[in-house]
Amino acid sequence: MTALVLALLAGALVGLALGSLGAGGSIITVPALIYLLGFTPAEATTASLVIVIVTSVTALLAHARSGQVRWRAGLLFAAAGLLPAAAAGALSARVPAALLTLAFAALAVLAGVRMLRRRTSPENGMVSGPRAAAAGAGLGMVTGFLGVGGGFLAVPALVSVLAVPMSAAVGTSLLVIIANALAALAARAATTATLDWALILPFIATAVLGAWDGKRLSAKVSPATLQRVFGGLLLAVATAMGVGTFL
Repeated sequence: MTALVLALLAGALVGLALGSLGAGGSIITVPALIYLLGFTPAEATTASLVIVIVTSVTALLAHARSGQVRWRAGLLFAAAGLLPAAAAGALSARVPAALLTLAFAALAVLAGVRMLRRRTSPENGMVSGPRAAAAGAGLGMVTGFLGVGGGFLAVPALVSVLAVPMSAAVGTSLLVIIANALAALAARAATTATLDWALILPFIATAVLGAWDGKRLSAKVSPATLQRVFGGLLLAVATAMGVGTFL
């Protein structure tokens, strides 16, 4: 199977994840770029930010049209995470690739377990400003350091820390992803190696299309089911990355 076909297939999967779960884009994109398309870890984490930003904008528009975005919670998260994301993005260039991969896998395991154990939140959850700011700053650091959009941690935080219902957390997390990823990408811009746009652009194209399909899927599946699927996906990807680091 050619690299172009693999890029198209991986992009479609990323779009489905972001559109339906509001997360999962980076945890699929980074391994796909490294293990399927031959990117280095540094190239993959930077390229994933570009891919996830474009795809998340598409998915956010779809969720906003149906009123499934909690703008106040999302903006609090995003604002608090901008500076930490930029600072951590600059720091990540000095960390060995294997350590970044293991840290990525460990965080995915923690988030996945929490999602599998957590019950869906009530629809009338209240948003706490200080808690949103603290969680947002932490998510920003993770985004900048590991080159991820942050949705795989934003969704659990919105659900469990701020009591945002899963149906709204999916759309709201996309706003957080976009802001954090933009800040992290800006911090990496001066040191970024040349990226293979011949593979990145087809990846983005099918991801954007998949995001619309993912939004339609989220309207047909219960929040509890989405939560379980998301948690299981995190654990599977984390296991594969952890094992791959030692092989």
